[in-house]
Amino acid sequence: MPGPGEEAPGAGAQLSRSQVCGMLRQELSRDGAFLQGHPHVLVILGASGDLARKKIYPTIWWLFRDGLLPDDTRVVGFARSPLTVELIREQTMPYLKVTPEDGPCLELFLSLQSFVRGQYGDEASFRALDAHLRALPGGDRAHRLFYLALPPSVYTPVTQHLRALCMGQGWNRVIVEKPFGRDLGSSEELSAHLSALFREEQIYRMDHYLGKEMVQSLMVLRFGNRIFGPIWNRDNVACVVLTFKEPFGTEGRGGYFDDFGIIRDVMQNHLLQLLCLVAMEKPASTNPDDVRDEKVKVLKCISPVELQDVVLGQYVGNPEGPPEAQKGYLDDPTVPAGSTTPTFATAVLRVANERWDGVPFVLRCGKALNERKAEVRLQFREVPGDIFARQCKRNELVVRVQPREAVYAKLNTKKPGMFLRPEESELDLTYGSRYKDVKLPDAYERLLLDVICGNQMHFVRSDELREAWRIFTPLLHQIERRRERPLPYPYGSRGPPEADELLRRAGFLYEGTYRWVPPPGPDPQP
Repeated sequence: MPGPGEEAPGAGAQLSRSQVCGMLRQELSRDGAFLQGHPHVLVILGASGDLARKKIYPTIWWLFRDGLLPDDTRVVGFARSPLTVELIREQTMPYLKVTPEDGPCLELFLSLQSFVRGQYGDEASFRALDAHLRALPGGDRAHRLFYLALPPSVYTPVTQHLRALCMGQGWNRVIVEKPFGRDLGSSEELSAHLSALFREEQIYRMDHYLGKEMVQSLMVLRFGNRIFGPIWNRDNVACVVLTFKEPFGTEGRGGYFDDFGIIRDVMQNHLLQLLCLVAMEKPASTNPDDVRDEKVKVLKCISPVELQDVVLGQYVGNPEGPPEAQKGYLDDPTVPAGSTTPTFATAVLRVANERWDGVPFVLRCGKALNERKAEVRLQFREVPGDIFARQCKRNELVVRVQPREAVYAKLNTKKPGMFLRPEESELDLTYGSRYKDVKLPDAYERLLLDVICGNQMHFVRSDELREAWRIFTPLLHQIERRRERPLPYPYGSRGPPEADELLRRAGFLYEGTYRWVPPPGPDPQP
């Protein structure tokens, strides 16, 4: 047995991809949730669209390549436009990350593909889809997973036809991608429609952010480490900041984005889910409903956001930047002239419960900013009884979701030398350095496997969705009713300076004296 500070034999030894995937497969097969011998059919509705081409087909391929799908799995595409297996190959190839040695495996994968052409509102098309599914080997008894890679405008006829005509003898599950409505009313309407057709355990509302490694690590970090329990509260935490930044603009997709804006696109879902994981109480277990119960309790403690606690922005061209940065949001030809849709937002939320009363939770998100970054940052209060003449800065705990996944703590240490002078430093767990040979699954890989295994922990429940929309709907209606004009900010900047002022008023102290630098080393492989 190794002693204190010693590694177990073989620790740190590099594992091959096949060994790692074999371990994952063994883990998935535990408790019988992953039924290897049972036929499965993955049906992609909207198979010719961007989401299917860039995300869904590549995800299924990666899982197949690594031996992480049930043995007898078929993939069926359904779309209005004509599509063949050869066309699927041609359109998805740029996103599959195929290596030369993957050739035979790819051919086997493509041999398991098929396609049905049909109209989303046409009953006969779905009868044809069902007949096709039943004609597959083991088709009558196969488990059926329906992935709605579709615009929300066709959810109603598609789900009605699926329920009436395409249910199999095994389990039947439906994946619905965000947006889940535009506001509380439309979301409730969609939820009522789905719940009339399917049981809640059949519905998987996907927010892909819940599949990211560091988002899932938050629960273990919080509830698996004794040191955080006593300090994770209003007595010690001064402010929590949740950030999502993209360094690019709408890139020709402004027409789609303009229908939703940054609050619906990022803040109401991705960032609010992160807030729940930071603020919730310890669940009774890791059972999906126990976890989601605690998230709902947090949301119920948050009052609707008020406009006075929000800063909205819209990026404009930066004449000093590269060519792509010289065009503003309104220069995108797909964006309506004079649009007031925000591409940046900062909002202050408050959780009115015993643990968090008085602690501001600041949500920041935007496009065309100065960097790509998503993180959770807890800033702690000053040490009482300061003896270092205010040279010590506030401690911070940062969970960096992307890129360069990491957990690091900013703390004060003695500066090397003769004198007793504090200096900011960090305790750093950067995944690319600590887990050099570990393959981090893509968020869609994790979530698709969760659906196959019937695990709903990382999917949004209907009551959770209702509370999330309750928080943001009054703000969204007020912004649209008043046609609130967002503040301009240059492409490639930090956003409007007014957002930094809101952060300061909320209680966050930005010292500007320290910047985290990730240690050298490769990023974990997706």
